[in-house]
Amino acid sequence: MEFSYQAIGVIRSPYRQKFATPRQPNLVSEAEAEILFEDGFDHRDCMRGLEQFSHLWLLWHFHRTSELGWSPLVQPPRLGGKQKLGVFASRSPFRPNPIGLSVVRNLGSQTINSQITLKVGGIDLVDETPILDIKPYLAYADAVAQARSGFATEKPGACWDVNFTDSALDALSRYQSTYPNLRAFIVSVLQQDPRPAWRARDDDNKQYGMTLYDLNIKWLVTDGRIEVREIRPSERND
Repeated sequence: MEFSYQAIGVIRSPYRQKFATPRQPNLVSEAEAEILFEDGFDHRDCMRGLEQFSHLWLLWHFHRTSELGWSPLVQPPRLGGKQKLGVFASRSPFRPNPIGLSVVRNLGSQTINSQITLKVGGIDLVDETPILDIKPYLAYADAVAQARSGFATEKPGACWDVNFTDSALDALSRYQSTYPNLRAFIVSVLQQDPRPAWRARDDDNKQYGMTLYDLNIKWLVTDGRIEVREIRPSERND
């Protein structure tokens, strides 16, 4: 059987690339985004009653990986990227049907220039991810107190202290008015250690770059901490 679905909208996310995007929702509370609705789904009636719910389910399409296919076995990052499990025992983006599912905070809808947007928080979606559906999170049905979570029983903790060089602090002050929570956002992202799983908890003294909003952030892991060295406007090839 085959089915086709139409995206109801796209998300405008501060995560502009897969690298540094959290592997699960609500690991970075500062991550906020807006959903822009396609014609036919941008009707105010579609939002009626949504304000009653603090959290929402987003169903979405893995548009960055869908053309890469899938494999029956995957290597979950939580297991160091070395141990293999079945794809249905993981949340790998490389799936038979590349559909993602995230629970996010409902920060409310608004209308600007006749365009309805829905603001959400705690996201784990890359910019321009197609949204397939939105459903309310129901605590009595969706939170299972007796659930077992296999190899992922606990929320990942903060792996590193994060420091900023003087030049990075100067850049933060310049962007403060545009991105008021930028420093906290950067810290929360880096504390999750976005490097490949096999690098986790290692000092590799290699400089990395990540793009948040329209900024490129350069950082490295050295002497048991992460040091943010540079924050500048991103370029197309960053």
